[in-house]
Amino acid sequence: MQIVRKRRPAEIVLGVFLISHPLPVVFHVIAVTVFALLAAWTRFRWDVVALVIAAHAAMQLSIAMLNDYCDRNLDAISKPQKPIPRGLIRPTEALMTGLLMIVMMLLLLMPLNMPALLISLAYLVLGQAYNLGLKSTPLSGIVFALAMPLIPLYAFTGVGRTLPLLAWLVPVGALLGVALNLANSLPDIEEDAAHGARTLAVVLGIRRTLFACPLLLVLAALLIGVLTITGLVPARPWIVGVAMAFTCLVGTVLVCFFRAHRPGQARKTFFYLVTVACIVLAGGWLLGAIA
Repeated sequence: MQIVRKRRPAEIVLGVFLISHPLPVVFHVIAVTVFALLAAWTRFRWDVVALVIAAHAAMQLSIAMLNDYCDRNLDAISKPQKPIPRGLIRPTEALMTGLLMIVMMLLLLMPLNMPALLISLAYLVLGQAYNLGLKSTPLSGIVFALAMPLIPLYAFTGVGRTLPLLAWLVPVGALLGVALNLANSLPDIEEDAAHGARTLAVVLGIRRTLFACPLLLVLAALLIGVLTITGLVPARPWIVGVAMAFTCLVGTVLVCFFRAHRPGQARKTFFYLVTVACIVLAGGWLLGAIA
């Protein structure tokens, strides 16, 4: 790996920006913002909501930055355009910046309650375990299945609100988490297989992965529908219905993608569609339950 000895300040800033994985982090921040606003619906406090969002953003940045640090040797071979192989940012800088984000996360969590801190630490452990090797195994899907329900749980706990439906977030979040993991792995599935990584997507293969993502979204929507109809989780049917309809529409688009089997950059779009569907479905369900 060649490192540029002299870098312009603009190059360093660009390097930090790129190792932060801005678009995926933005999606996570949007998700926790939606859940925090829903949680604070009846007793809104800007200071608490801001701390909840900022602490989660710092944690996601740490996971993103340390992901590039852990993958630096593999990226030098398969992804030389990434910031560390390009010399925009040095490995030690990526490591220190990622660790600094963890410190910032902890400082932002201090004014919140202990359960919010513990949930954040559990998410952080899962995220860093993913970086340190689990991403290359079928257990990557389990990591996402465990981590995704923690986002709304953290948001509600952070603002000091609990609801009976939070327990049902675990199975729903698990389904959505596996869908996100598969969609996230899809763009790199050939490279992962070539380098011996055994991610869940690699084990399933491209066609099964493309099929599994919309299937998991629909299963999550059906579970939410059953919970709403049976009254196990009382919610306004029309709000939940709109969220389910949107999810089914996205699922239909994903199935068309599956049939076309488009490669390359289009798989990133596939991931973004899955992410948006997860946010709308979970957010709409929660909104319907608390409105």
